[in-house]
Amino acid sequence: MSGARPRRLLTVCLGNHCRSPVAALVLGELGGRAVEVRSAGTRDKWVGHPAHTQMVHAAAAAGYDLTAHRGVHLNRGLLEWADIVLAMDAGILAVVRALAGEVTGTTLGPYLEDRDVPDPWGKEPAAFADVVRLIEDGAPRNLP
Repeated sequence: MSGARPRRLLTVCLGNHCRSPVAALVLGELGGRAVEVRSAGTRDKWVGHPAHTQMVHAAAAAGYDLTAHRGVHLNRGLLEWADIVLAMDAGILAVVRALAGEVTGTTLGPYLEDRDVPDPWGKEPAAFADVVRLIEDGAPRNLP
């Protein structure tokens, strides 16, 4: 596989403030040079902002540094860049499919095979830690 381009993964959640930044970080660290990972949100409220404070803490407790993250709004260019787009839940996947339209060569699907990654927004800190563990558990199925 030497000389092959890394697989481009795009993780997507609602605001690019909690779930998708952690998923991108986990996939990037576990996938190494075999992947290039970005994240985005379907809403633009958190563009340019750091990740949710509770998610930064939960990620750090699991050994991931999310402090450099800044929110990005999902756009067609990102969809065209990606080989695989991984949505954090069924609602996000529907929005991604609508935006993708005729984009070819990009696979769209859920991050987890059998369930949504729940949005921890507005919940207790334990919910953020649970999301980090769920994302870690689901990472291997999304890596080459």
